[in-house]
Amino acid sequence: MECRKQHEKLHFALTHTNSRAKSRPQLSALDHMPMPEPPALRPIILGMTGASGADYGLRLLQCLLTAGWPVQLLLSKAAQIVIHMETDLHLPGRPRDIQRVLTEHYRCDPDQLRVYGQDEWTAPPASGSALAQAMVVCPCTTGALAAIANGNSDNLLERAADVSLKEGRKLILALRETPLSVIHLENMLRLARAGAVILPTNPGFYYRPTTAMELVDFIVARILDQLDISHMLLPRWGESPEPR
Repeated sequence: MECRKQHEKLHFALTHTNSRAKSRPQLSALDHMPMPEPPALRPIILGMTGASGADYGLRLLQCLLTAGWPVQLLLSKAAQIVIHMETDLHLPGRPRDIQRVLTEHYRCDPDQLRVYGQDEWTAPPASGSALAQAMVVCPCTTGALAAIANGNSDNLLERAADVSLKEGRKLILALRETPLSVIHLENMLRLARAGAVILPTNPGFYYRPTTAMELVDFIVARILDQLDISHMLLPRWGESPEPR
């Protein structure tokens, strides 16, 4: 009899406890996580190497910033030299100072542009966990092409390109070189097979360009098309060019 009473008491206690538990909302680990913010534009990584054609990269940078995209700019030392040789833009040596000069030059939001040096291994582009929309190397030397094709990561630009490939993100290489050797062509083929977009800086003439900047805009327009960014840099094939 005593055992039966104890059993009934235990049954009542368990039933009462379960009913109270059911009346309370069940919390999971997800309930303690902060709510995510609305999705923002992922940055576009722009690498500039020492190939001739600095205006290609600078014009692309201007278009991306004007369109409201955040940009992470990776400049090689050779790129800074070529920019000084080919344009009127004089950049200081330190990435932070370059960022300030370019922000003022293009009149963009200070938080929209980030400039990183080639040895800044803790910068976001060095890691696949730091999300990015795409990467463009413009202009791209055959040396950078070879390094990326062989998986080298001797500087931040090469590492960022390697990350783009391994993460399956779009990687556009605006190669500025002619003529091309068999080695160059094999590196281009290897990268194309790995998923990169090889975009030589060969402008078209169907829209009757009259200035060097219009030739630059042709290449920049093709890059923006690959990035799925709207623009009105030039008339498309089949559209009538404006009267000259």
